[in-house]
Amino acid sequence: MKTIYEKYAKLLTTYCLQVSKGDKVFVKSTYLAEPLLQELLKEIYLAGGHPFLDIEIQEQNKLFLDHAAQHQLEFVNPFMEQIMETFDCYLVVRAPFNLKDGQNVDAEKRKVASAARRPMMKTYMARTGTYELRRSLCQFPTQASAQEAGMSLSEYQDFVFGACNLNYDDPIAEWQKLSNTQQSIVDHLNTCKKVHYKGNGIDISFSTEGRIWINSDGKTNMPSGEVYTAPVEDSVNGIVRFSHPSIYMGTEVEDIRLEVKNGEIIKWDAKRGKEFLDKIFDIPGARHFGEAAVGTNFNIQQFTKNILFDEKIGGTIHMAIGQSYHQCGGKNNSSIHWDMIADMTNGGEIFADGEKVYENGRFTI
Repeated sequence: MKTIYEKYAKLLTTYCLQVSKGDKVFVKSTYLAEPLLQELLKEIYLAGGHPFLDIEIQEQNKLFLDHAAQHQLEFVNPFMEQIMETFDCYLVVRAPFNLKDGQNVDAEKRKVASAARRPMMKTYMARTGTYELRRSLCQFPTQASAQEAGMSLSEYQDFVFGACNLNYDDPIAEWQKLSNTQQSIVDHLNTCKKVHYKGNGIDISFSTEGRIWINSDGKTNMPSGEVYTAPVEDSVNGIVRFSHPSIYMGTEVEDIRLEVKNGEIIKWDAKRGKEFLDKIFDIPGARHFGEAAVGTNFNIQQFTKNILFDEKIGGTIHMAIGQSYHQCGGKNNSSIHWDMIADMTNGGEIFADGEKVYENGRFTI
């Protein structure tokens, strides 16, 4: 395990964040990830960086939302503001104690806290959009995540390590191979102006004119394996059904179906969880799409109820309601960014400027 965490830390520090001398590196996690955090500190120091750790305790966010008064909900941590404004690298190592502890908190209090942090998130999106702030999100396997995925802890460890190419002698070389493959895809898509997704319950199109498709090759998420863009906000039209369950803020919604007209989601339904959707679509910016993407990581072939992995499943598409990625040219602003996933392996097609570029889960270009 030490060898795996050594490789993991090296991959995150050298390939994902590209830490160099003098960089201020913020690392957020829980104490469950200590074996990886120890290796990360070593690698950051070896690279000449200055690591800053933010370690959560159990139910920290739940305690805040359950007991904070109005003025506390509206308070924005000045240290976090400074990190967003001045740091060079931002790493979140997910290592959850309990994935359900946020389900029963007051939705209105959550909304107040989210609104208060909107300016700080705007800074974060702007700086990560220009890569002034280099960011990454990764997973440390814990029992809670393993149970959510329906696996034993050892099975889940194997899953996480495999998805990140850590079983190879040189994980960085494997990510560079994927990067090269995906670059040819985004190069082609960036010459096109209109994209059309078709599949089971899916018939939706959007313009990408003036927008940029990005090669997500592991430098901003680990694991990665996707190509993505921000559709022109008022150009999205059609219907889309997300066949995989969608989880946001600890709440699972099943079989989401959306109808979109001139960029705005005008109707929505779900087999389970529609009431939660009703609340989400009251949030400013949530009724427009901030992202359209295609998952390409074929080391991930099972749904684990973890969006970091699930949106990368080879043979899927996903679209996110809410906040756009500025690096793609997106303009939609929102306090949320919720990825919703659909399988494309059984008859799914993607057309770019009328040309079929994708069929049954794989690009054909």
